[in-house]
Order: sequence, then C-alpha cells, then structure tokens
Amino acid sequence: MMRLKVLKQNSDLLNAIDWEITPEEAVRLYLEWGNNWASGNYVIKSKDDVTHYFVVNTWGKTPIIYLIRRNSEEAVELAKIDMPEAIKARFLEVNGNFKGVFAIEGKVKDWLNKQLNNM
Repeated sequence: MMRLKVLKQNSDLLNAIDWEITPEEAVRLYLEWGNNWASGNYVIKSKDDVTHYFVVNTWGKTPIIYLIRRNSEEAVELAKIDMPEAIKARFLEVNGNFKGVFAIEGKVKDWLNKQLNNM
C-alpha cells in the first residue's frame, strides 16, 4: 500500500482523484445502481467505471486517511496516510470518537490537498 511520499509521485493517480465524492455517494453510485439517476453528476455505465476518493477510517486506534479505488465489484485501499497530530486532534474534536468511515472535509481535506498539490 502506498504512503504519502509515493502517492505524491504518481501524477496519473493524483489527477484521477475525485475530491468531492463522499463514501456514501460512492456506495450509492457503485452498489445501488438503481439510484444513480438522482445525482445528475455521475452515471455508472459498466464495471469499467472507477472512482478514486479519500476517506478517514476510524475503526482502528487512530483516524487514518485512505485513498480508495472503487468500482462496482470492489473497493481497494491504494494508499494509507497518517495525519499530523494537530489535524487528527481537530478531526476528533469535530467528529468525536465514533467508529466508521468518514468523508474528508474541513482541516483534513485542506491539509491533504496542500500535501498533494505542493509537489
């Protein structure tokens, strides 16, 4: 699995990332094909359609950012990115200690975007 340093060097993958999609939207698009008409932005036409997006996973001891590659058959974790302590603390302050998979937003998204766009 890639780390931040290696991900920064993969311009094709960086250009494929959808910074706006949420985990919920990805599931709706790829696993609930019948609801796709509602969005208007995306239409999944085949198993070849793929989306790359970030999530914050809080199922472990500490929140971790993952880059996910999703199609209608699977979701694969491509990169694992540790947050700096200040960003992690802010995430926990906003979201609490709930276990789950969250969209990247706010300070987490700002930090990650800055890391990947300052190559």
